[in-house]
Amino acid sequence: MSEDDTTRLNPSKLGTKKYWEDFYALEKSNFEENPEDTGECWFSDSDAELKMVDFLFDNMDSLGKQNGDIKICDLGTGNGHLIFTLREEGFKGKLVGLDYSENSVAFCKEILKEQHDGDDKMVFEKCDILNDDEAIFEMGKDEDKFDVVLDKGTLDAIALSDSRYKDDKLGVELYPSNVKRLLRKDGILLISSCNFTENELVKIIESEQEFKKWKCVEYPSFEFGGVKGQTICTIAFKKTIV
Repeated sequence: MSEDDTTRLNPSKLGTKKYWEDFYALEKSNFEENPEDTGECWFSDSDAELKMVDFLFDNMDSLGKQNGDIKICDLGTGNGHLIFTLREEGFKGKLVGLDYSENSVAFCKEILKEQHDGDDKMVFEKCDILNDDEAIFEMGKDEDKFDVVLDKGTLDAIALSDSRYKDDKLGVELYPSNVKRLLRKDGILLISSCNFTENELVKIIESEQEFKKWKCVEYPSFEFGGVKGQTICTIAFKKTIV
């Protein structure tokens, strides 16, 4: 990745684990004081979460499975808002929320217990998607892998870290190949970003050749200085090779 690559962002505290541990410790504490306070919904000003949910229901037939048989993974699940919304809107399959923050996972489990009767088809686990040794990567058979992987701002946060991983790669460089390992053939990665343009996001994800852009979610656009743009983008990629 070259120094002038626009997919390389300046490091920020939002790219550190400590920031998110502290953030979700506070959200968990607020929930314990007020069970109605389930935390912040990221990108709510753009309705990104509802657009992602609507997209999934509109395109469920393309997965070739019934609602209850589809497995979805939410990367960087945070407070689990996206997972809980999917269940409330009528998704019946297995939902797995992954986050590297222990406080995030503990918070989600409390919400699950208190508001969703401990639904055993919703699971929250501590997992660092950039760590090759995580147990989640041990799914050997293609049919055991996820049909859909969701990302609402997680790649954005990863891109704000200057930590180095396997082969001295930045997290944003390692992300596509590790996400690929979670998905079955023809599975979908549905990702929303406020830090990257559509072209930049395609460049990052399609650096792993098995991923191909499939569909985009439409958002209102604006024009400034003769240039059109939007504040957020949501793109669905398909994994084309096992």
